[in-house]
Amino acid sequence: MIAMQVAEIIAEYAVFLELTGDEELNPDTAVKMMEALASHLQEMDKGFLRELVNAFPIIAEEYSGEAQEVVRNISYGYYLEDALAADDPVKLATLEALRDATG
Repeated sequence: MIAMQVAEIIAEYAVFLELTGDEELNPDTAVKMMEALASHLQEMDKGFLRELVNAFPIIAEEYSGEAQEVVRNISYGYYLEDALAADDPVKLATLEALRDATG
């Protein structure tokens, strides 16, 4: 339950940072905040982080259009699966190959 609530908070920030126009939010500030958010998320307890990663696709259904894609892609965009695979070199290599393939 708490993971869903935290995921909803993170999703709101991610949508705001990624979809707010340059006239309303300085792009450099947005990038700094996204990097800080990614860093904090990657440092979370792995068990809780897994719950968050699993929650994003579920809560993405509450959004539409571009915002839904942002929420659906939080795990990928913020390298959360990579953080979860840090102790598994095979999985990490697979994720890296997927990133390279998708550009």
